Amino acid sequence: MSPRPSARERGYDTKWDKERAAHLKAHPTCTRCGAPATVINHRIPHKRDFSKGGLFWSRSNWEPVCAPCHNGPIQSEERRK
Repeated sequence: MSPRPSARERGYDTKWDKERAAHLKAHPTCTRCGAPATVINHRIPHKRDFSKGGLFWSRSNWEPVCAPCHNGPIQSEERRK
């Protein structure tokens, strides 16, 4: 199995950093448990759809979550799909 590409290689660039920070400022709590949100989860996996209007940039596809929810139950759900 080849190593996973870096976050930058997967499209999480400085534009994403700014958009992510703004979204978390506007939506500061985890939608799953109510803890402070630190991660933006893409509800529907974007599969590198970086086009304008694509899943990566679609705010309606963004879900603010905390790291424990993202790294635990959400990742488990995605592996089962």
